[in-house]
Amino acid sequence: MSHRTLVIGDIHGAYKALLQVLDRADVAANDKLVFLGDYVDGWSQSPEVIDHLMGLSKTNECVFIRGNHDDLFHKWLQEGEHNEQWLFHGGQATLNAYDKMDQELIDVHEGFLASLNNYHLDEENRLFVHAGFTNLHGVDYEYFPKMLYWDRTLWEMALALNPMLAEDDSLYPKRLQHYSEIYIGHTPTTRIEVTKPVNKANVWNMDTGAAYKSPLTIMDVDTKEFWQSDNVNELYPHEKGRN
Repeated sequence: MSHRTLVIGDIHGAYKALLQVLDRADVAANDKLVFLGDYVDGWSQSPEVIDHLMGLSKTNECVFIRGNHDDLFHKWLQEGEHNEQWLFHGGQATLNAYDKMDQELIDVHEGFLASLNNYHLDEENRLFVHAGFTNLHGVDYEYFPKMLYWDRTLWEMALALNPMLAEDDSLYPKRLQHYSEIYIGHTPTTRIEVTKPVNKANVWNMDTGAAYKSPLTIMDVDTKEFWQSDNVNELYPHEKGRN
């Protein structure tokens, strides 16, 4: 099997879904895996997700992007910092899961969260970032790095863009002109009632709603072939996932 670059959307503690997509995509040791973030918060197996990701990094070239939920959990581990909104939107499930873990494992996972990348730019000028960016000159010029894992305006802009507008038109968004393709998560495609990867302009949204009642997705960035898990709520029938 030839080398592939595979991109994986938001997992949100859905370890069973992660195993399914890796199996259904027949992931091999020579495949590069790019994870777009939000490994925690939602379903009950965030520790298992992070353990498995760290294991994959021993057999595959892996890129782990920082998601906003990963950052929130990391802050809690470091400083006990939290807020009710985070707990309501999946954080409580993560805290419940880690309450059963020993401190040595928690410390290892804290190191993993500290090592996450804010973005990844590959040799094909493809950008991988959790949420988006706001600076017209690109990610390297972002004034507020947190926007890389909190922004929603990039996706909203891509959704609203007139598909007939040419890239060399003076009105074409400057943010979209820096990269051949942009892969994001963060804003579920279920908001537009779709449970598959969505492409608008040169932006691919890979968050297919695994935090809720939809599948997790993995995609070959060259061929655009993708594989999905079962609807995650069916894998965790006694849990509610994210609100």
